[in-house]
Amino acid sequence: MIEALIAAVVIIVCLGAVYAMAGARVVKQYERGLVFRLGRLRPGIRGPGFSMIVPFVDRMRKVNMQIVTLPIPAQEGITRDNVTVRVDAVVYFKVVAPADAVVQVEDYRFAVSQMAQTSLRSIIGKSELDDLLSNREKLNQGLELMIDSPAVEWGVTIDRVEIKDVSLPETMKRSMARQAEAARDRRARVINADAELQASRKLAQAAEQMSDQPAALQLRLLQTVVSVAAEKNSTLVLPFPVELLRFLERQPGVAGPPQAAAGGTGAGGGVAAGGAAGGGGGTGPGAASGSGAGAVTDGGAGDDVPAPVDPIDPLGGVEPLEPGDTLEPGDAVDPVERLEEVDPADAGPADELEPPRRRADPEG
Repeated sequence: MIEALIAAVVIIVCLGAVYAMAGARVVKQYERGLVFRLGRLRPGIRGPGFSMIVPFVDRMRKVNMQIVTLPIPAQEGITRDNVTVRVDAVVYFKVVAPADAVVQVEDYRFAVSQMAQTSLRSIIGKSELDDLLSNREKLNQGLELMIDSPAVEWGVTIDRVEIKDVSLPETMKRSMARQAEAARDRRARVINADAELQASRKLAQAAEQMSDQPAALQLRLLQTVVSVAAEKNSTLVLPFPVELLRFLERQPGVAGPPQAAAGGTGAGGGVAAGGAAGGGGGTGPGAASGSGAGAVTDGGAGDDVPAPVDPIDPLGGVEPLEPGDTLEPGDAVDPVERLEEVDPADAGPADELEPPRRRADPEG
């Protein structure tokens, strides 16, 4: 009898232990527990720690209260300025009402994900490309409001939304690269022009200062020579001072710049070429001065050189005009006088032929 009683007590204790183990629940610090008794939500939310439920009658649903990081798959859309882009983002949200998150929506994670994708496509269509690239803070706020509005009924609040990346077509990337390069080039040219303007002002001030002290220009020239000679070059280029040319122009004995005269000097002979007006020539021992048509001398032996032949009047039949004479309209002069034609029937011996006569003047 006593053995049967002891066995019954042991069985009851074992059943109690099994019952306790079956109804014991542990809720973590970042979780909240919802108890459903025969499918009906029990009032109250089980907090973190040890909790008991009725085994085989109650069922506990634990809800995570941590902030959830949900990536949004890349969405392809067309912006307001007709540019095709692919944008992906990330949503940070958390559950604030565990009962609504479990009862009001089947799967709040999937619901938030789908709502985020739809809102992202809507934001892409309402925005321009420049806003997606540079004004993301405003777009993030608008996207957060669009997702948070329906999520409030699900017991979920959106902490923040961030646009991660904006993928552009290769053609658009090249266009933007060219635009950025052109902008950089424009800035470089503006900076270069500003530098030239400042340098010109400084050079003008330096020129004004040097004009008061002519010796400063000579010192500057010497400094330039020293700087060029320091590089050990085989060729040294020296600038010709303009002041020297001006000084030579002011001298009474100088006819003009070196380019105005043409001629040469020599010890035994020389060549002198006259200008268009018969001016200019070379000087020196044995050299001859130039004339209007030019002459070639050979150190004093020019007496035997024949006079040049005039290509206009080789026979010398046209008399030159005097300075005071003028030509009348009827006094047309043929530079090359034509000889009278000889009749072939009048041909005779060479010694009997008369020399050709000139054509009579129409007015004579």
